[in-house]
Amino acid sequence: MRNPFLACAAVVLTAAALAACGSSADGNDPEAAGAQRPAASGPAVPGSTAGAPTASTPPAADATEGDGGDGAKPGAQGPIASAEGPKTPSDAITPATGTFTKQQKKYLEDRVPEGMDPAAVLQTGQETCDRLRYLVKADRDTAVGAVATEEIPDAAAAVTGLCPQHQDLVDEAAYAYPDGTHTGKALRPGDYRSVSPTPNCSWEITGAGGEQVSADTSTTGKPRTITIPKSARTFTSTGCYAWLPEGDRG
Repeated sequence: MRNPFLACAAVVLTAAALAACGSSADGNDPEAAGAQRPAASGPAVPGSTAGAPTASTPPAADATEGDGGDGAKPGAQGPIASAEGPKTPSDAITPATGTFTKQQKKYLEDRVPEGMDPAAVLQTGQETCDRLRYLVKADRDTAVGAVATEEIPDAAAAVTGLCPQHQDLVDEAAYAYPDGTHTGKALRPGDYRSVSPTPNCSWEITGAGGEQVSADTSTTGKPRTITIPKSARTFTSTGCYAWLPEGDRG
């Protein structure tokens, strides 16, 4: 289930883009180090990023707003950066104008479909960084949950290549449980807290032979804490959005 907070965040950031038109770097992105901003002059490619709940055509304007730009549009969905098919060779990835930084070129390696403007692909990754930056400031747990549920798609690649200051979000999300059924080695004993649960949040933990270990529901919409025991074999969550680990994740 899509987190309503993220939907509101997308609207707020899109409105900010219209009002600000031209972001200011926060010191963490390539532009803050003096990188020249290439223009996205190639054709816009419609389609949604894998796993995203909505789709739209990316804007054809300046396509490389860096992480930390208040005028960026994190809510917009860009081209499918990981689309199947032949990719543009690394030595042929160049912007229509200006230059890419080493960090940007590294991110674009094996990510630009043939015939697509690489600046448009770069914009998708940088919008992901902008969304994470916004969410961290508003509510860090929601940011981690958005990565765990893939509501912010391809976050790990964007963080690794463009905004490594958010690596802690990706690391924590790797230990989280989004809504769904988790079994076997995916289960890790410990305490977990729910993030942005709906008024219809419910969960069940079963052990060997499908025997119910614990189960409960929450109609308050407030976070809850549960314990997954070593005897657990299956953990199922519905309407709770995501569960983040408490304390030591080792």
